[in-house]
Amino acid sequence: MAKKIGLLVGMENTFPAPFLEAVNAKGAADGIEAELVVLGKVTEFDVPPPYAVIVDRISHEVGFYRAFLKSAALNGTVVINDPFWWEADEKFFECTLARHLGVAVPKTVVLPNKHYETGIVPEKSLRNLEYPLNWEDILAYTGLPAVMKPNTGGGWRDVYIVHSIEDLLRDYDQTDTKTMILQEFIDWEDYVRCVVIGGEVLVFRYDPRRSFFERYVTDDPPPPWLVERATADARTLTDALGYDMDTVEFAVRDGVLYAIDWLNPAPDFDNFSIKEEGFAWVIDKMSDLVLAYARGEKTPPWRGEHRWWRYVDQDG
Repeated sequence: MAKKIGLLVGMENTFPAPFLEAVNAKGAADGIEAELVVLGKVTEFDVPPPYAVIVDRISHEVGFYRAFLKSAALNGTVVINDPFWWEADEKFFECTLARHLGVAVPKTVVLPNKHYETGIVPEKSLRNLEYPLNWEDILAYTGLPAVMKPNTGGGWRDVYIVHSIEDLLRDYDQTDTKTMILQEFIDWEDYVRCVVIGGEVLVFRYDPRRSFFERYVTDDPPPPWLVERATADARTLTDALGYDMDTVEFAVRDGVLYAIDWLNPAPDFDNFSIKEEGFAWVIDKMSDLVLAYARGEKTPPWRGEHRWWRYVDQDG
């Protein structure tokens, strides 16, 4: 196994260099080096793999990277996060899972797409769908106001707050081919966002009503009881999903923590978002995590869970 750690990134600029520097400094004694991954020709049988560990921050937006990462994982590279599960994961599934885990979530409905890809003939391809939808029945379940957002995706894109059935139908008409979920709006009294890395949790007070880069409230930490509860629930959800890095948001109403968003396997690590103290924590925990994998001190949570893994020659 190569003693090399790779990083796949997109537009973020503040995380990559400090992360690579930290890994190179901490791993020097073991001959472990970290670098940005460079991909050109990728073959299907690359053994031994060029990297012991790859941290993936961008493959959800670049299909070529996702294809490479799946093959790399099959050939023995530890990929953070598991590219197979990440591609399959969805918010509606996670809401169902949370209820089974005893974590509170808003009342949630998954909606049929407004439009479909070319080739779908509604009267033939969609014969299993109820039409027209009973929107009154749906809103009777979620209540108003309600939040409509994509079943996959993040970054607060394509999120709608609806206050009436007219709002809902107007906004739904803009969703095109996206699969959306509709959720009960939690009129929260407090709100926290948890950064989870390798089972370690850092809890921030968070205000989604602020401008994007001012949402982490570092000068007013949440009370100890809330930190304790959020830490436990964030760890439960992330562990159940098998993610090494994630962020989990909770809205707090009447002392109950409602999980709002935890499909964030490439969480915001920019220092201007999570501020310097949070950024230092992220660099420290991420560098320790990848080095533990590279040294063989830790096994990824998903390894052995995929059926194909039992057929792979573990000795190369």
